[in-house]
Amino acid sequence: MNLDPQKLEAFMNRAVGEIGAAASAVMALIGDRLGLYKALAEGPATPGELAQRTGTAERYVREWLSNQAAGGFVAYDAASGKFSLEPEQVATLAQEDSPFFLPGAFQTIASMFLDHEKIVERFKSGEGLDWGGHHHLLFTGTERFFRPNYIGNLIQSWIPALDGVEAKLKAGAIVADVGCGLGASTILMAQAYPKSKFLGFDFHAASIEEARHRAKQAGVAERVDFEVAESTNYPGNDYDLVAHFDCLHDMGDPVAVARHVKQSLKPDGTWMIVEPRAGDKLEDNLNPVGRVFYAASTCVCVPASLAQDGPALGAQAGEKRLRGILEKGGFAKIRRAAETPFNMVLEAR
Repeated sequence: MNLDPQKLEAFMNRAVGEIGAAASAVMALIGDRLGLYKALAEGPATPGELAQRTGTAERYVREWLSNQAAGGFVAYDAASGKFSLEPEQVATLAQEDSPFFLPGAFQTIASMFLDHEKIVERFKSGEGLDWGGHHHLLFTGTERFFRPNYIGNLIQSWIPALDGVEAKLKAGAIVADVGCGLGASTILMAQAYPKSKFLGFDFHAASIEEARHRAKQAGVAERVDFEVAESTNYPGNDYDLVAHFDCLHDMGDPVAVARHVKQSLKPDGTWMIVEPRAGDKLEDNLNPVGRVFYAASTCVCVPASLAQDGPALGAQAGEKRLRGILEKGGFAKIRRAAETPFNMVLEAR
């Protein structure tokens, strides 16, 4: 085997970076779990001071901070021996309601590691893995990963981009949020549009139970109902808006889902489909965002669809394939209403 020394060195450098990133993902998970980021956001601190703020052991905190500084997640001042967070790091690591908050991603990654033996077996058998068969960190991690994007875009740009929908919601509409998970999107809409009624549906009973609890905490329980239901048989046929947030590609029969949405809408109703942003060709998705979504798709999205004997569209299905599904479901008017670096929003009528 003839090796090019320069190419080998370049690849080894890349691999060392990947190893450091993977190991540091565990550090980020620990920092989030113990409140280390949030405590450091209060102001610069030595390892001992941060340990006092968080009720943790200084020796462990010192090593953790050193890792975080080496990776650029925290700043270090050698003169004072103190560590700190820049405003941008606070927004991404310490503020739950920031549209840039990232720690949920590390919870999702942790669930993928914890479930990797199950996925190895699925590679061999070709079988699926139901959503409920994953480690519970997937459920909370997914909600915390997607919620910041919803906070930053759902009310501000996505709904206003839909034809006439915002006016209906302000006046008083009926909305179904299908595949609602822990209810983040449902609750955000309910808070923004107090005259409207919202129903969240999901087939995962534990998620629905938690969504009900969160609706009470948010003070919107009187206008939000959460029910366990399949995406192809949820009740109601008079919705002004039906929404699917980052879940249509996971489903077992997306065409049947589209048909059920059509019959559940009012004649002038709208279907909003929020999906991971992707090009229609593999080469269009060979980028950092595509890399993240393909990994999640391998461990979560494809197994979820296969568990329901589905087509396994994957998280990078692309607009062309999605349009084909909506058209087969009976929707004639389809357009891309909005997009972000992570998502595209399709409007179907």
